[in-house]
Amino acid sequence: MMRWFFRSTNPFQPSPSWMVVSYIILGIWAFIVLFPLYWLGITAFKLPVDVASGPKYIPFVDFQPSLHAWREMLVENGPEFVLRPYSNTVLVGFSSALIALLIGSLAAYALTRFEYRPKPGLILIFVGCVALVILLISLGVIWQVAVASGIAIFILLAQGIGRRFQGTMGNSDIAFWLISQRMLPPVTVIIPIYILYQQFGMLDTLPALIISYCAANLPIVIWFMRDYFQSIPIELEESAFIDGASRYQVLWRIVLPLSAPGLIATFLIVLVFCWNEYVMALFLSGARTQTMPVLVSAQNGVRGPQWWNMSVLVTLMVAPLIMMAFILERYIAKGLLVGAVKG
Repeated sequence: MMRWFFRSTNPFQPSPSWMVVSYIILGIWAFIVLFPLYWLGITAFKLPVDVASGPKYIPFVDFQPSLHAWREMLVENGPEFVLRPYSNTVLVGFSSALIALLIGSLAAYALTRFEYRPKPGLILIFVGCVALVILLISLGVIWQVAVASGIAIFILLAQGIGRRFQGTMGNSDIAFWLISQRMLPPVTVIIPIYILYQQFGMLDTLPALIISYCAANLPIVIWFMRDYFQSIPIELEESAFIDGASRYQVLWRIVLPLSAPGLIATFLIVLVFCWNEYVMALFLSGARTQTMPVLVSAQNGVRGPQWWNMSVLVTLMVAPLIMMAFILERYIAKGLLVGAVKG
């Protein structure tokens, strides 16, 4: 009996003892992951005295559930108190995630199917011209004049000294440069973004949040989808080209259906980032465009955090994402695993 318990029948079948240990470890990890969600759910149905008097874990045993926090958030404060930030979060989150997915997927496909050889010198000239445009706008120059001046200077420099630069970059260099943009925390660039939107008159507008979220999450989409497109055999596209299909027909009829799991998984990941964005929303939004993360942080009042109200708002925030994850679970798993094993 003891030998059977510790012996494995084949290399791909663990012994019963290892299976027991594995299930114990997975059970502990599942408890660690799921307990915060459980605590969040029960806190939303506690009275303030139940939250302040000590940890109480089991409804109807340690405390009596109450809808006090839900009435305060959804009824006493008025429907607009939660409805407007919630609708802003939904609109900005889905719009920015979809736009970033569209642009990033096309860029990722181009990086896997075409060869680019840009010169680093021209890139530095372009970055310098963009910095000059931002500086001129911050100094009070009309943005139309600043942009036209930047374009003219870039053309002159590119035609003049741009040809003398030696060396080129490859697709891998471009991809690494794109993902390196995520190394900077958003707070390091929020002040220039704030000044730029202030000059354009776009503060406290939904387009400002959508553009910022797209720019912040575009490198993630390109990096994920580039790896996914590399797993699709190029021979399928070459066969379609031989049969007379155009590039757009290949994209629509071959690449798009095969990349659906990767697109869905990437969309959900980017949606989570957009849904939970706080720093940009705090600086760029106002009373009209306030999002749910900013509203949740506002519940940290003078007398301390109002955990019962925050639990209600956070529950409303995470519920749609959890439902989407359950519905699209098989696409997410397939999309994240493709490309993990090569050869």
